[in-house]
Amino acid sequence: MSLLPSARRRWAALVVLVAGVLLLAIDGTVLYLAVPALTRDLGATSEQVLWIGDVYSLVLAGLLVTMGSLADRIGRKRLLLTGVVAFGLASLVAAFSASAAMLIAARVLLGVAGASIMPSTLALIRNIFTDAAERTKAIAIWSAAFGAGSAIGPLVGGLLLEYFWWGSVFLINVPVMLAMLIGGVFLLPESYNPHPGRFDLPSAALSLLTMTPLIYAIKHTVGSGFDLVAAACLVVGAMCGWLFVRRQRRLETPLLDVELFRIPAFTGAVLANVIAIFSLTGLLFFFSQYLQLVRGYSPLVAGLAELPSTIASIVVVAVVGAAVTWLGRGRAVAVGMLLGGAGLAVLASAERQEAYVWLAIGLALLGLGIGLAMTLTADIVVSAAPARKAGAVSAITETAYELGVVLGIALLGSLVTGLYRALVTVPAWLSAADRAAVQDSLASALTVLDPASTAAQAAREAFAQAMQTASLVAAVLMLAAAVVAWRLIPSSPGRTARPGDGPTPIREAGTDHDERDR
Repeated sequence: MSLLPSARRRWAALVVLVAGVLLLAIDGTVLYLAVPALTRDLGATSEQVLWIGDVYSLVLAGLLVTMGSLADRIGRKRLLLTGVVAFGLASLVAAFSASAAMLIAARVLLGVAGASIMPSTLALIRNIFTDAAERTKAIAIWSAAFGAGSAIGPLVGGLLLEYFWWGSVFLINVPVMLAMLIGGVFLLPESYNPHPGRFDLPSAALSLLTMTPLIYAIKHTVGSGFDLVAAACLVVGAMCGWLFVRRQRRLETPLLDVELFRIPAFTGAVLANVIAIFSLTGLLFFFSQYLQLVRGYSPLVAGLAELPSTIASIVVVAVVGAAVTWLGRGRAVAVGMLLGGAGLAVLASAERQEAYVWLAIGLALLGLGIGLAMTLTADIVVSAAPARKAGAVSAITETAYELGVVLGIALLGSLVTGLYRALVTVPAWLSAADRAAVQDSLASALTVLDPASTAAQAAREAFAQAMQTASLVAAVLMLAAAVVAWRLIPSSPGRTARPGDGPTPIREAGTDHDERDR
């Protein structure tokens, strides 16, 4: 059944949901071009810059499973609109932050609010669009907004930074959230699981305590080396993860149905999603700095330079149906990963070339490949469970996305930082403080070195070489993800298997009639 009385209202509701996910994705990357301004105005260290960049996604990833399950219980529309209000207020706090610590705290609040919005967007799509073909198209638009938002973020940031201070990148959230609130009240249906069971607070705590220590261990190791603190965080995260999975298997109504991971297509889709976003966001975080600090582009020009990936990710909406028809889902996801890997390889070579055209080609391949893979993996995950669990299952897709963002910035970002520090030549005639600045990051190095000096050029070369290596590492990971998708995700038409169903290849989620529409 349809939760909305007409096709017109279904697509109007999709506009509201897409606006939300577009803005949340933009918010994840809009600060990339503001890093030099943040470093200068707030006196942020390289470690603080990393926290500003990924704490938003870290909090999102840690809370999405909890919020998705909560949405199934109290109503997806209700939780989404609550998150919209909170997101607008947190944006105001972020815009007027007076220190790096205050901005980090504001980004934490934005992550909590965003986690209240995101699971409901895909869950409502799952319940509004019950026809399989129509739902695939709707999810393709949702995925395009997700991927395009990440790519548009630097462009929006560049445009604003050209005329305003860095806090303006947060103020744009407020009018959009206000429009979402008004549109959501009138256009979105309310839906929830009529038999949700008890909400398990220990599971919610364990899901958060699994991710946060693991990510902190990675960041701490990069900044201070591997020590007892990093080791303790790894142990705590791993133990909490094991306890979380163990608890879910024993609960009658688990926060997360871990049995879904017994489905090869489901597991392959989640893994492919994580690796794709890992490669994209981990690279883009430092690519925006590369365009400004190495190529000398203004923030606006740097944002425009990244536009090919945005355009390519939007083109996916038009080609996804044909790709599935010609190749099947598994092969289509694998081809998307291969295209993304090829784009990364092109970028690795283009970063040392003067002509921009090679950068544009690499970005276009990257956007097209990852956009195609994201659309299909999201559809596979959402189709794997009944509509009554749409919030919890949708949260898996979004957790994979946000986990990819966090790990991409933490690991690839840390790789770029570590390689830069190993390659950069620090002039001996500088003071101790200036030598530390040059060693810390390229952004801080250019605040103490003459931009036209040989030392500054050497620092740029070190950063470009670090970027090349990180791009090639990401390309190899994309190739591995293509193999995983090819082997685990079926390509023949059929139905996605559920746990215990045997070898039946692909199940399109049917229409569940126990879902309540208030």
